[in-house]
Amino acid sequence: MMVALAMMLFVGCHRDAPAVAFHADGYPQKLSDWHVVYRDGDRLALNAGVVPFDLNMPLFSDYAHKLRTVWMPAGTHARYVARDAFDLPVGTILSKTFFYPKADGGADAVARTYDERRDRAGSGLDLRHVRMIETRLLVHRKRGWVALAYVWNAQQTEAELARTGDSVALELVGDDGGREAFTYQVPDQNQCAGCHASNNTTRAIQPLGPKARHLNRDYAYDGVSENQLAHWARIGYLTDLPSRDVPRNANWRDEHAALDDRARAYLDVNCGHCHNARGPADTSGLLLDIGDHAPRHLGLCKPPVAAGRGTGGRHYGIVPGDPDASVLAFRIDSDDPGVMMPELGRDVVHREGVALIRAWIAAMEKNDCGDATPATAANGATTPSTDTRGEGT
Repeated sequence: MMVALAMMLFVGCHRDAPAVAFHADGYPQKLSDWHVVYRDGDRLALNAGVVPFDLNMPLFSDYAHKLRTVWMPAGTHARYVARDAFDLPVGTILSKTFFYPKADGGADAVARTYDERRDRAGSGLDLRHVRMIETRLLVHRKRGWVALAYVWNAQQTEAELARTGDSVALELVGDDGGREAFTYQVPDQNQCAGCHASNNTTRAIQPLGPKARHLNRDYAYDGVSENQLAHWARIGYLTDLPSRDVPRNANWRDEHAALDDRARAYLDVNCGHCHNARGPADTSGLLLDIGDHAPRHLGLCKPPVAAGRGTGGRHYGIVPGDPDASVLAFRIDSDDPGVMMPELGRDVVHREGVALIRAWIAAMEKNDCGDATPATAANGATTPSTDTRGEGT
């Protein structure tokens, strides 16, 4: 009886929301114009037909937590694709709400934690315990996908369109009590397009998360766990799902998974949208998406191309067995805008991610990549005097 009463008090003034509104053109100024997610008392609620989902390996975004959803018009569905993003129908709305658990120390204090136990209220968010920063929408219109970012106000009652981006000053409070001031950057519309245009030829915006290898995991729907792909298929959101051999990325925090699988999944999500054979960084020769790439394309004993001071004086992307000598480890461990990788989407260093990649490099069979003093090529890039490719990972 007491549990039922508590739930009634928590839900409070529950109201029926208007149906999801798909805007085929224009730039609605408020998130509430879409009716995808909405404030309902002390929670951020999901509208009818709006389905939450999560990824095996999320993109690092200054330790922000994320609530992801998908909505499709009635009678439509996505088509399964093994490697790339699913073929999502026109009318699809993907949302991603960036938020932080609240921390002691004022309105700008947010927690640097992986503890999500107080984040959720059913399928939505418990606004008593979290602070929302922004909600990004990817909207599939007839002419293609459009990226829109909406920034939540201080009262957490509405989010307004920020086509030119925004900056939010915050303070990260660690589980150990350490505090770190940083500026959360809301990307402008061009920056959104830059990351989501993962094909450098077409430059078309595409979703990054809804891929089989990212979604192939369980999710607790109203407390009942079910594989996300099976759930999408069961509710009519996905067709052509095979009964076997569906790819799956490792969870980078799963210490029972192989170190190589965890590190490759981390690089796939955080770097692979640019560093792939068709991506904006295709000329670098560094391929960090999931795939059967030659060791040199993963960076092993590979000289950097046009990295400038981003090398930190290091000669190779990865020196197997030596993370301190590896450009990759140096760049992900930097918060200098002229050095750090990824270039967008973060203001602080992902400490645990750096530790994972360093452990991965350290575990490789040691190879000093030949001559420790590379020769300089005509184009200014450095090349080893012998073509040693290092050991496979």
